[in-house]
Amino acid sequence: MDADDRFMWMALDLARQGRGRTSPNPMVGAVVVQGSEVVGSGYHRAAGSPHAEIIALKKAGEQARGATLYVNLEPCNHHGKTGPCTESIIKAGIVRVVAAMQDPNPLVSGRGFARLIEAGIKIKEGVLEDKARQLNEAFIKYIITGMPYVSVKVAMSLDGKIGTVTGNSQWITGDKARQFVHRLRDHCDAIMVGIETVLKDNPRLTTRLEGGSGMDPLRVIVDSTCRFPLDAQMLENSSPAKTVIAVTEHASREKCRALEAKGVEIMILPSRDKRVDLKALMIKLAERNLVNVLVEGGGTLNYSLLEQSLIDKLFVFIAPLIIGGRESPTAFAGSGIEMLSRAWSVENVELKQFDRDMLVIGYPKKQ
Repeated sequence: MDADDRFMWMALDLARQGRGRTSPNPMVGAVVVQGSEVVGSGYHRAAGSPHAEIIALKKAGEQARGATLYVNLEPCNHHGKTGPCTESIIKAGIVRVVAAMQDPNPLVSGRGFARLIEAGIKIKEGVLEDKARQLNEAFIKYIITGMPYVSVKVAMSLDGKIGTVTGNSQWITGDKARQFVHRLRDHCDAIMVGIETVLKDNPRLTTRLEGGSGMDPLRVIVDSTCRFPLDAQMLENSSPAKTVIAVTEHASREKCRALEAKGVEIMILPSRDKRVDLKALMIKLAERNLVNVLVEGGGTLNYSLLEQSLIDKLFVFIAPLIIGGRESPTAFAGSGIEMLSRAWSVENVELKQFDRDMLVIGYPKKQ
């Protein structure tokens, strides 16, 4: 591994420390290197806080003069809540910038590099670019398309069931697998389920990591006709996270008002086949700067999202259990396909093991 790769790995590792806290901004890490010595480093901790480059340059101080800056994303060249990083880099005396990738926003991409080149700074880009893109895959989709990045988490048996014929589903996977799911919750901006999951499981949809750490995401319930129970556990716990119920014009106004009196936000959306238009819902979530949405729904919601090409990533846990039953719920219900040639393939598959449970991570694509 050459020096540029080694220091870029450091920048990427730093960037990961901001996971779940930077939305709608990307995760960014920066390292200032003088000769072969790291003299400053930092990462973007939260939206509105100093950028990674500024933190690293401040730590480096005068040692930044004549040094190389490693950063996993092109430095910004515009005024937002903070000033442009390019001007701070120039002022600090950096002579070389190594970046993993350009800013994905087509309106600003390349402008940061152009400003640095104009100031006489050497630029090298594309170092570990594939790793940098994977790290900020949610931000990249959001900034290019204006839509949130949607991940679906499923826990099922070897025979593809997510519950028994009576609806019992707690717990299919073991403790370590469930802790991983809580880390996913901690890293997302919103968690989404359908009303059937609420009625069957009465979930809290909170983040419960060991030691009590973690943040609760916004809770989004897809509930076309507003069947959400007034005594649901979600409304009784002390979580600071808000609950949003997405309904259609067919929902009972009286029931909606009763839920609003309990602090619930009602979001009225257009209908599609008498159900909430899921694309319209995603657009509304993106307008609220919600970049990363985790879905933990049942087969109906999962299939609807899949059918409408709204799923970006899958986290499928497979437990060594056989449940059986023609009427037992499956991870993806709906009408299904008629020919295998029209099935969805799952690409770039990664496998992880959690005690007896297997996790399959991948990206669905229609064949």
